[in-house]
Amino acid sequence: MDDIFRTSSEHTSKMENNDTSPPQEDSAKALQTEERVQQVDAYPEGGPTAWLAVAGATACLFVSFGWVNVIGVFQEFYQSHQLRDYSPSDIAWIPSLQIFFMFAGGIFAGKVFDDYGPRYLLIAGTFLHIFGLMMTSISKTYYQILLNQAVCSATGASLVFSPAFSSVCPFLKKRGAALGIVAAGSSLGGVVFPALIINLLPRVGFGWTIRCCAFLILALLLFANFALTSRIKPQKRKMEFAAFVRPLREPAFALWTVSVFFFYWGMFIPFTFIVADATAHGMSPHLAQYLVCILNATSLFGRTVPNAIADKVGHFNIMIVMGALTSILILGLWLPSSGNAPIIVFAALFGVSSGAGISLTPALCAKLSLIREIGVRTGTVFTISAFAGLTGSPIGGAIISRSGGSFTNAIAFGGTFCAIGTILFVATRIAFVGWKPAKI
Repeated sequence: MDDIFRTSSEHTSKMENNDTSPPQEDSAKALQTEERVQQVDAYPEGGPTAWLAVAGATACLFVSFGWVNVIGVFQEFYQSHQLRDYSPSDIAWIPSLQIFFMFAGGIFAGKVFDDYGPRYLLIAGTFLHIFGLMMTSISKTYYQILLNQAVCSATGASLVFSPAFSSVCPFLKKRGAALGIVAAGSSLGGVVFPALIINLLPRVGFGWTIRCCAFLILALLLFANFALTSRIKPQKRKMEFAAFVRPLREPAFALWTVSVFFFYWGMFIPFTFIVADATAHGMSPHLAQYLVCILNATSLFGRTVPNAIADKVGHFNIMIVMGALTSILILGLWLPSSGNAPIIVFAALFGVSSGAGISLTPALCAKLSLIREIGVRTGTVFTISAFAGLTGSPIGGAIISRSGGSFTNAIAFGGTFCAIGTILFVATRIAFVGWKPAKI
């Protein structure tokens, strides 16, 4: 609603500043232009095309973020198999680069989306994602896996991930529930892919396990290419770097970007190291690998229910609560845990809180943006946050190596920065609407 009020105010100001009365024909043209603008700035709230776009976006999240959600399985597998001669910090560059390239494409993808819509992004993303995984399936060395899985495939995942949220937002004003459904695709992918990998690896080996996952991804992306559309007609504009930097001049948006960076910096530590930490504390490798499934299964709840509640009580309010819960779980439950039961409980609860944090991010980017700037502004936030994903896991791996294999300090690092991010969520809300209690 804020977006509509701001846009309406801009048009009203322009009309009030016009001192001379235009001819009747010009007035008719002006009214037609105003009507078209209002049709774009209003939200249709549903319809077959809108919900087909939601289904296509859900498929995009299944194959992009859902695939990245299995980084914990790969971290442990590589440490005990073909990359066992490398340190945890070296291996952690693979999942961290996956996260980086998936988010870092946000600025480029946002610009292409605003100029051309989602079509070209989906076609290019489908090719790069599948090609990268097929090449990963025949990779033998560290650098082959790094380039194919962490760079090529992740870049493709970025190109299909970025237009998913930006396509859905203009269809719905009460977008929290719809974006929760979209984000739930990553949770489903995070359950299906680990289960496939864990059960296929001992039966068909690494190569065919990756290929089977790639064929599933291909099928879903073919559906997404036909289902995902944008309501806003693309308008090609000159590429300006300032368009991505300009939002950072707004105090609320700048604080929001910094808060997401710090929160993500700490949040990806459990995703990367929970399996390795569990095995270090005596959990069987088979059970430990299913922690990723548990985490992602509960995040399905975290990415849907809190989003629906957020439409009623405010997106910022729910984000702050879930950010605080994430910090408490890491520092208060995972940090002192040593047995199977508390680690499993942590995985289940962390899936809920972190899932809400991830899925609310694009909704809050939209709340802080005009409707025509959602793509660019979301790209700015995710691109800057990509550097958190790039450095967080290697820093955690380096801390583990320097601590003699202990995960305690790495867990403390993750929890501390999630807490800092949560404090900055509060600061962002204050900068946006002040101290007043409200549905924000």
